[in-house]
Amino acid sequence: MTVTSPTRTTREIRKDFPTDLSASIAVFLIALPLSLGIALATGAPLQAGLVAAAVGGIVGGWLGGAPLQVSGPAAGLTVVTAELIQHYGWRTTCAITVLAGVCQLGLAALRTARSALMVSPAIVHGLLAGIGVTIALAQLHIVLGGNPQSSAVANVLGLPAQLADLHPAALGVSALTLAVLLAWPRLPGRAGRVLRKAPAALAAVAVATAVASLSGLALPRVDLPSWRSHALPELPEGPVLGILAAVLTIALVGSVQSLLSAVATDKLIASERGTDNRPPRTDLNRELWGQGAANIVSGALGGLPVSGVAVRSVANVKSGAVSRRSTMLHGLWVVLAAGLLVPVLDLIPLATLAALVMAVGVQMVSITHLRSVTRHREILVYGTTIVAVVLGGVLEGVAIGIAVAVALALHRLARTRITVERLDNGVHRVRARGQLTFLAVPRLSRVLNQIPHDGHAVVELDGSFMDHAAYETLHDWQDSHLAHGGSLEVTGRAGSSARLPEAAPVAAPADGPHGRPADTSDHGDRSRRAPQRGVHQCCRPWTPWQNHCDHRPAGTRTITAAAAAEAEATGKAVPSAPRRRGAGQLASGISAFQRDTAPHVRDELARLAREGQRPSQLFLTCADSRLVTSMITASGPGDLFTVRNVGNLVPLPGAESTDDSVAAAIEYAVDVLKVDSITVCGHSGCGAMQALLSSTPGAPMTPLRRWLKHGLPSLERMASRHHAWARISGRLPADAVEQLCLTNVVQQLEHLRAHESVARRLAEGTLELHGMYFHVGEAQAYLLSEGEDFFDCRIFDSVGQHA
Repeated sequence: MTVTSPTRTTREIRKDFPTDLSASIAVFLIALPLSLGIALATGAPLQAGLVAAAVGGIVGGWLGGAPLQVSGPAAGLTVVTAELIQHYGWRTTCAITVLAGVCQLGLAALRTARSALMVSPAIVHGLLAGIGVTIALAQLHIVLGGNPQSSAVANVLGLPAQLADLHPAALGVSALTLAVLLAWPRLPGRAGRVLRKAPAALAAVAVATAVASLSGLALPRVDLPSWRSHALPELPEGPVLGILAAVLTIALVGSVQSLLSAVATDKLIASERGTDNRPPRTDLNRELWGQGAANIVSGALGGLPVSGVAVRSVANVKSGAVSRRSTMLHGLWVVLAAGLLVPVLDLIPLATLAALVMAVGVQMVSITHLRSVTRHREILVYGTTIVAVVLGGVLEGVAIGIAVAVALALHRLARTRITVERLDNGVHRVRARGQLTFLAVPRLSRVLNQIPHDGHAVVELDGSFMDHAAYETLHDWQDSHLAHGGSLEVTGRAGSSARLPEAAPVAAPADGPHGRPADTSDHGDRSRRAPQRGVHQCCRPWTPWQNHCDHRPAGTRTITAAAAAEAEATGKAVPSAPRRRGAGQLASGISAFQRDTAPHVRDELARLAREGQRPSQLFLTCADSRLVTSMITASGPGDLFTVRNVGNLVPLPGAESTDDSVAAAIEYAVDVLKVDSITVCGHSGCGAMQALLSSTPGAPMTPLRRWLKHGLPSLERMASRHHAWARISGRLPADAVEQLCLTNVVQQLEHLRAHESVARRLAEGTLELHGMYFHVGEAQAYLLSEGEDFFDCRIFDSVGQHA
């Protein structure tokens, strides 16, 4: 732990206070009208929204683990709170809020915060969208001059009658509110630039209130009763199971929304700020603790449930907030407004607040989220959750969404397509697309039995999982097929197998142990090996390694056991033939490509030549010869836009001795090719990292040393006490070199965010960054865990299954 002196801390407070003060005022101006509007939408006393906003800012900001996240009454809890008020009354709802806060404290004590992020994003987005639809339907009745019904269905059924009985004054004020809300961010000219500094929500409410007051319109307005009559909680009354379900609903929905908002806030900060002016990353368990404490205090003081709010958090970050003081100060301003601005607040028409909240509800149905779930084939889960929330409620909607997500996952696991076709040369090709589980065994057995006993078969396994039942079925059929004189080749994905061998069977060698044919060489007849899950019998067609399929380096000769023993006894190295070098090896590789690979990829390359390249990601990795990108990513022509350099470094913009070639590649990939993601891939035993660790100050400057200066931030990050040490699947790195290799991946991702084109796409939500580490000796790839300050990687086995 680094201990700072009191003098330094005081100086930092004085330096950052003006920025935090300005940001707190901006957030307060947004929070004030929204808090009143959300209270109106729930049917709670309007003061309850102000209490929740003040407590969320002061208590949540003080105790929470996300320094720049702003907490308060959230639209995501509006429907739940409204249902509780209708069933149990306002005072019992306050008690339920207190109990929900206690439940959140328990979850924080159990350190379960990160488990809340397991919920499928499609369910979360569907939940928020369903709540948004429900809010919009309810507030539409107030906008039209009426009163909302008790459910979304009732609001839809009552809409024709409401349209037939319009209240022009309420409709006019609501329309003016929405017009100002939409037009305010687009005000042109210098005057518009000055006016846009005021939040659009505040401007819309202020303009509509001024027009309504000056024109003398007779409209229902905000009525803040005396604080002396403010309702406080009472002991819950009602069925125990119903109260318990209500407590869990408030706790879980509020926790998930707060944690997702905290993670989104971290991403926004990372995309907009450099490493020198960022607050600490979110401690999710502490954030859950702060939310629990805020709900206890808010409920005890007669306030609405509290959770992290994305809109106010984004405003806080974009206003330049530096620390949690901004959030706490905004809560203080709410307290002062609740005491001093009551006469002004009483002038606001309820239709104005309803229009504001209706706009928030519509915005909760995010087009970006819809595109994301569609791209990941989760639209069924998303749509079902929306419908279930609108028709049944939040708890029912989440339960049905989870059930549909589980059913969809099981369907994908069980969906396997197995076909057989006879090629012109008499070879029978069996394709198994999908996961091979016991559910697919009948189909697999039926297809395999269609192959003649003495024929040659190619079995293509296009999937990432094979269970024991499917393995035994395939293995038993293979033994029977070979015993009857047939031949067999088991390959990977369709179109990526090695050149097909001749169909003629090969005489079986002598039996080995257990009565099975013995393979007497490392590169014997592959058709006689048992199929192994995820192991392809040779290299992919675009990576036909010359002399590597027999697992021996090119140019080496066979060493007998006697020669090895003699070398060990004398201490001399085992002699070996030199590797083939130069044009001979190059010509041999080109010849192998033209003979073995070109026929397989010629059509695909011709298409790419016509249409141009459209890679899905920029892959930035080391120049190390042991990293074969197409192999470790299972990619082919046109998939990756690859940039390689010594140490997989990303120079910071404007850094000394910057090499613009990397920045140019990033700009081209992001702005021209429109890649969806960027991956920084490091590897074990990196020579660049070893050179950084062993570098001596004052040594002569060479091109290599000048380039490695871009890796110094990684060295400093590893030595810093402010960053946890990297880990690989829970274990610490083997040595300092491996530690630096992992730290360098994290640091280069930080450098990427400093590039203008990357930061812009990240802010738009159209680009993702990934960290990857390849352990050469283990032939194992690791992915950087999302949202972690340390390198706690997910490990993948040879077929991509999460271990």
